[in-house]
Amino acid sequence: MTSSLLAPLFGDPDVDVLFDDTARLQGMLDFEAALARAEAATGVIPDTAIATIIAACDATQFDIAALGAATALSGNPAIPLVKALTAKVKAHDEDASRWVHWGATSQDVIDTGTVLQLRNALDAIEPKLAHVCTTLRALADAERDTGLPGRTLLQQAVPVTFGLKAAGWLDALQRAQRRLHALREDALVLQFGGAAGTLASLQDRGLDVAQALADELKLPLPAVPWHTSRDRIVEVGTAFALLAGSLGKIASDIVLLMQSEVAEAFEPSGAGKGGSSAMPHKRNPVGCVGTIAAATRVPGLVSTLFAAMNQPHERAPGQWHAEWETLPEIIRLTGGSLAQMTIVLDGLQLDRARMAAHLDSFGGLLYAEAVSVTLAGTLGKAAAHALVEAAATRAVNEGRHLREVLSEDPQVGAVLGSQQLDALFAADSWRGMSDTWIDRVLAAD
Repeated sequence: MTSSLLAPLFGDPDVDVLFDDTARLQGMLDFEAALARAEAATGVIPDTAIATIIAACDATQFDIAALGAATALSGNPAIPLVKALTAKVKAHDEDASRWVHWGATSQDVIDTGTVLQLRNALDAIEPKLAHVCTTLRALADAERDTGLPGRTLLQQAVPVTFGLKAAGWLDALQRAQRRLHALREDALVLQFGGAAGTLASLQDRGLDVAQALADELKLPLPAVPWHTSRDRIVEVGTAFALLAGSLGKIASDIVLLMQSEVAEAFEPSGAGKGGSSAMPHKRNPVGCVGTIAAATRVPGLVSTLFAAMNQPHERAPGQWHAEWETLPEIIRLTGGSLAQMTIVLDGLQLDRARMAAHLDSFGGLLYAEAVSVTLAGTLGKAAAHALVEAAATRAVNEGRHLREVLSEDPQVGAVLGSQQLDALFAADSWRGMSDTWIDRVLAAD
């Protein structure tokens, strides 16, 4: 159950509402209304029945608490819902009530209702993700000349640009966009198979009704019903989990850049945002915290979906049920993560001067690779590496700049003049393919 206390940190109201009890019921009722229309259109049930059935398919007309209590006895919410729907229709038209849920089974109602909820979630999340990608596109381009230390194993390594870092974030999110878009055809499909996937109750009209129902709901019709073939559900969960993980990576980078000792980038500040209950000076990365928490929680939830794939025969005794709360929670957490990172990235603050200062804060050690590679053309790779490694050790031990130590080495002087050596220690001298990589990401659809 969504917590009113924690939902603003871990959720997004636009997404949360799509998975509350009312939305879950409405998804199932939308299936029932579409089924009535499809069966009337194919001549399976009389046209006179559909208006009363459709009018009753409104979740606000049902007692959710009573349905919940009945669900505990029946094993799934579709059984009491169909019973209540039939009674509601019967109160207005007894003959029409005969045709409620005609030829369908509980799993058809629940699975297709879930698919409709998932489609609504995609409609809500994809534009938000597109906005974040637009923000990152602008950031990657604007900061392509902003140098800062690249860090490997949390240690300063070689210079990079903030534009390249943002392009890496963007590249991952663009892949997430493609995965989410593909779900609409690959995974979000109609479930309609009747009791055991044969639609025998509809005799020779089964395929006609299935196609009409798919058309009514604007869902693809799969080759066969998928009652116990759950790869589609896992695919949805995995696609969202990958997005949550990619957002978590961005948040982790920003958290590290916000460390007091680094202080190169910051979440946007505001009244009451990021403070501490004990330390007045704190500026905590609260948006990133929520995102990292989601990226930490979601993998365990996805493992539940994988564990539930082993569903026996034509209907599952418990594995299917394990999906019901798990998948919505994955999407809720991912939606909340996206909402947090939208705020963070829209207002991200950079200290470019501090980034530049850090490029030379360890006596030029970040440029050791540049010198080593340049010397390798004459001295050989192993010899050049050993020479620069020894010079770096000496620079650290003596508290001197690496450029100064190298200038005293006769082997270096024999290969590099003073100006050449100065050029290797220039802040923009070792950008490599950074601009090319940025341009390639920006050119991607």
